[in-house]
Amino acid sequence: MKRHPDNPLLFPKDVKPSNPSFQVLGAFNPGVALYQDQTILLMRVAENCLPEEKFVTIPYYNHGEAEVIRVKKNDPNLIFKDTRGFFYKGKDYLSTISHIRIARSNDGVNFTVDDKPFISPELDYECFGVEDARIVEIDFTYYINYTGVSGDGYVTVLAKTTDFISVEKLGIIFPPLNKDVAFYPEKINGKYAAIHRPDNKGFGLPSIWYATSPDMMNWGHHTCLLRPDGTISESQKIGGGSSPIKTDKGWLILYHAKGDNSIYTLKVLLVDLKDPCKILKKGSFPALKPEMDYEQNGFFPNVVFTNGMVEKDNGELWVYYGACDETICLAITSIEELLDHLK
Repeated sequence: MKRHPDNPLLFPKDVKPSNPSFQVLGAFNPGVALYQDQTILLMRVAENCLPEEKFVTIPYYNHGEAEVIRVKKNDPNLIFKDTRGFFYKGKDYLSTISHIRIARSNDGVNFTVDDKPFISPELDYECFGVEDARIVEIDFTYYINYTGVSGDGYVTVLAKTTDFISVEKLGIIFPPLNKDVAFYPEKINGKYAAIHRPDNKGFGLPSIWYATSPDMMNWGHHTCLLRPDGTISESQKIGGGSSPIKTDKGWLILYHAKGDNSIYTLKVLLVDLKDPCKILKKGSFPALKPEMDYEQNGFFPNVVFTNGMVEKDNGELWVYYGACDETICLAITSIEELLDHLK
């Protein structure tokens, strides 16, 4: 993969906070779609509260509206769990909270960011934030799945839009604990298909699974597709990236792997067109790993993470990825290059 010379394309400073009392810490992990000659990014925007002298400030969403919970620093009911969260009066809260914002571009490089969130936390199972959108177009409708986070863990939620102006939430499609869902762009053997990543706490390591559905809401026939191979790049967990790309050799999947020292890399997988549970080839080493300063140093160091790529008319694949849970970057490759990577 060749990194774009303008990387990073988007920084936290490019995003207007959703509340005057918030500050943006990260704009990253975008889902991507091509719509009316524009490149649309559905990026995850992570915010926390501006610090106050006498209070601990906690970001919170109340029925879609961004708010601040202020707690006196010496309040005995406030327990600091770690840098990521608090426990207050019997409830968990996160120190940061995410929503999904749209960025639009005519050339795929220079983006204008919408002033307001596109998808905000509104429901009980989203009260800690909504994260990491993925997009697939099926029959002129753009289906968006994203992670909803709450005190019950994380779930995968389905939504849809036809214009990237309004959005309709359809509900939970994978219950706790499940994320990293990516839809195949067409039906396979008469059914919708997806990869997903349940968190098998206590046994084994989080792996990539395959499932099918008659209607995109009810999923079954779950099969474990790929487990971490135990190498230096896959010693902790793996998970799906964006929607698989159809090639004449098979379905091409770009997935993320978390390895030694919590380093995230991108790897390549090829599965059978008619039987996507059949693995044809798997990359033995990463196609992209943190090497640049903006990939190695940031909010969460040593992370490259993708959930969005688009195929251009000239055969190029433009892979948009988050770096260090902080910025949005672009790497350019092609189907042929990724297939060669598998040899």
